[in-house]
Amino acid sequence: MRYIGKKLVAMIITLLCISFLVYLAFDMIPGDAALAALGTDATPESLAALREQLGLNRPFLERYLEWLTHFVTGDFGTSYKYHMPVADMIVSKLPITVIMAVISFFVMVAVSLPIGIYTAKHSGKRVDRIVMAVNQIVMSVPHFFMGILITYFFGLILKLFTPGGFVSYETDFGGFLKYIIFPCIAIALPKIAMSVKILRSSCIEEAKKDYVRTAYSKGNNTNKVLYRHVLRNAMIPVITLWGMTLADMLVGSIVIEQVFNIPGIGRILLTSISYRDYPVVEAVIILIAFVVIVTNFVVDVIYQLIDPRISVQE
Repeated sequence: MRYIGKKLVAMIITLLCISFLVYLAFDMIPGDAALAALGTDATPESLAALREQLGLNRPFLERYLEWLTHFVTGDFGTSYKYHMPVADMIVSKLPITVIMAVISFFVMVAVSLPIGIYTAKHSGKRVDRIVMAVNQIVMSVPHFFMGILITYFFGLILKLFTPGGFVSYETDFGGFLKYIIFPCIAIALPKIAMSVKILRSSCIEEAKKDYVRTAYSKGNNTNKVLYRHVLRNAMIPVITLWGMTLADMLVGSIVIEQVFNIPGIGRILLTSISYRDYPVVEAVIILIAFVVIVTNFVVDVIYQLIDPRISVQE
């Protein structure tokens, strides 16, 4: 419990620091929401009036503390551009991004686990060398470029989906899944490659340890040793990677949404940045940071449950 408590306190402090730095960064950027709303042709009087209306003339700390107080209670403010609650804007688009991240995660686990185990069992053989060569290439491809390749190959050549023809899950859930699986593959592929590499290396390393030789000496065959002994220990770094990957997939979903013309959080974020709609941008960035940090916290807790020595070392 002490270990979890320390991690929880560290998580809260980290979120507070991130919120402060994000708010400070947008406060220091040249230009403001009033200039973005009224344009460069606006008179000084109209700019001053709008800045006063938006509270932009008040001291920084006063504005930050007021924003933080409202934020932690679920009030993310009002969009400067759309004049509607930021929370409503995020809630309306968040399900699409979350569904993409979750599907991508399950695709990654379902594909990387058997491939990683197979390559570990057949380490050094021709199939293993081919898989690892392809793995290295895929791992180095960014999300957005992978999205472009998938759009070109599966959309324009094979015509398995219509690029840009997004279907809302509220209108046709089957059509939504049929379209969304391709951006999910684009998000998952680099992470699959990374997971396969980590799992393969971890299994090979564990197979060299004394407890494995002891297991073989007791008459266990390769599969029993692998699945009952090696895999359990080899999965510890892989689970850690998967935890970090789940959070990273949320960020990847935001990037991929632009390639596949998906109306998720990514579109709101880019539009809000261009219009200097800071309440929306701040809320989205803090939300992403929250997901990343909480996910890492959960991974740390799971890691400690798998290996109790972690809490002792801490």
